[in-house]
Amino acid sequence: MDKRNALRAGAVTATVTLMMLLSSPAMALTRDDGDDPGASLSVAQTLGLFVLLPIGLFVVIGALAAMPYGTKDKKK
Repeated sequence: MDKRNALRAGAVTATVTLMMLLSSPAMALTRDDGDDPGASLSVAQTLGLFVLLPIGLFVVIGALAAMPYGTKDKKK
């Protein structure tokens, strides 16, 4: 029974992957009507937006969440 479920899951995964690859709009060579791409980002802008900004937000949120715990004095 376990082997049958594994085969079924593999078949479903392979079928879905194949369908996604065959129907992907990323393979389109022509632009759609109304498609108006903006200006491209530089390398520095891309790194700042997708790397530095998320890391900075993580640090700020982590610091805000840890603030109540960092101010308590531990007395024995």
